[in-house]
Amino acid sequence: METTTDPPELVRVYQDHRVGLLRLAYLLTGSREHSEDLVQIAFASAMPRWDRIEQPLAYLRRTIVNQAADHHRRAARERTLPVPEPVTYPPEVDETWAEIQRLSLVQRTVVILRFYEDLTLVEIAAVMARPPATVRSDLKRALEHLRKALNP
Repeated sequence: METTTDPPELVRVYQDHRVGLLRLAYLLTGSREHSEDLVQIAFASAMPRWDRIEQPLAYLRRTIVNQAADHHRRAARERTLPVPEPVTYPPEVDETWAEIQRLSLVQRTVVILRFYEDLTLVEIAAVMARPPATVRSDLKRALEHLRKALNP
């Protein structure tokens, strides 16, 4: 990514956060290929306005979340849902992940941002452009669903 015209701060953020952003994108899309694309899109969209972005990591996360939502909408229109690449995990992790994938896109995004990215509800609200109270409700409903599904 580094070129002679990239701002030094952009290069540092790319180097420091690319892997974490790839993981976030993967968790949201279930595809390594789409993850790479989403992260590249996020940095490409940030580059021309880099000097005006106050919170670069939050901006990049929000771009990835929005692009992942667009990806899912396109997939739904095409009637093909993305299938996570097969990975072998212990059975309890497979069951949990399968249930997380069954959540609505909004609830799944809230759960991933809360428990994977370890963001606060206020930070999640900013990333998703939703009121914190709505995010709290989304998280509560998602956790209720997961509890019922995983503890019958």
